[in-house]
Amino acid sequence: MAFDLFEKSKENIIVVAHRGASGGNIPCNTLTAYEIALKQGADMIEADVSCSSDGKLFMFHPGMELAHLNKLKWLKMMSFDRIKKLKYSNYDNTPTQFGISSFDDFLEQFKGRCYINIDKFWNNPEKIYEAIKRHNMIDQILVKSKISENVLSVLENLCPELSFIPIVAEKHPMHKELMKRNVNYIGAEVLFEKDDSLLANKDFINMMHSDGKLVWVNSIVYDYREQLSGGHSDDTAMTVSEDYGWGWLADRGFDFIQTDWTMMLIDYLKRTNRYYR
Repeated sequence: MAFDLFEKSKENIIVVAHRGASGGNIPCNTLTAYEIALKQGADMIEADVSCSSDGKLFMFHPGMELAHLNKLKWLKMMSFDRIKKLKYSNYDNTPTQFGISSFDDFLEQFKGRCYINIDKFWNNPEKIYEAIKRHNMIDQILVKSKISENVLSVLENLCPELSFIPIVAEKHPMHKELMKRNVNYIGAEVLFEKDDSLLANKDFINMMHSDGKLVWVNSIVYDYREQLSGGHSDDTAMTVSEDYGWGWLADRGFDFIQTDWTMMLIDYLKRTNRYYR
């Protein structure tokens, strides 16, 4: 499988499965959740990476120990030998059979199979980058971040070839500068509160496309008090209408949609002739 996000975006809207596909007894950020996301048709999986007290990388969202493990102790304070013995809890806080995998095991399992957005990359960039290179997976990986000189310095000095998408809210003043920096700037993730926001405007999206860049939007709802896409979300797709939640985003021309409802989003996009470009 050849990995080229620009070519992929010409085929279909790139659907990103946020932390895999979880539900019922299957927790997010597990190898099983990622496998289910691929079965449901995801093009990309979003994965959170943490580091143990003895320097081992593993798959877990930092700070979510109480929510996902029903434990108060931070995993970053534990050795990986202890971490790998733990089991996730399900949505009823009942222990499951699913454990925490190492980053190496995760990479090996999904090598050559899908695109991967590595979240929390900036907490351990050298270790994560070295693992990606060791598994020969540079072309599968995408990293994102709000723009800062520290982020740009890490990219330019450590991993200029890694695909990078800055996270921008309401405006994107760094677009022209990023095109001149020694980074693999492939597009932007846009956050907006209202339909008439600059970043939700078709003129902005067309400008990005004319400059050879892609545009990422989120239909996920991480905190209902903070709108990521003007209220066009997984929640409103379920409670208002799919056209309002997902159709509006697809019709705007966004290249990526990150969702917690992979199968339903893809089914909707295909039923309404919005999936394929």
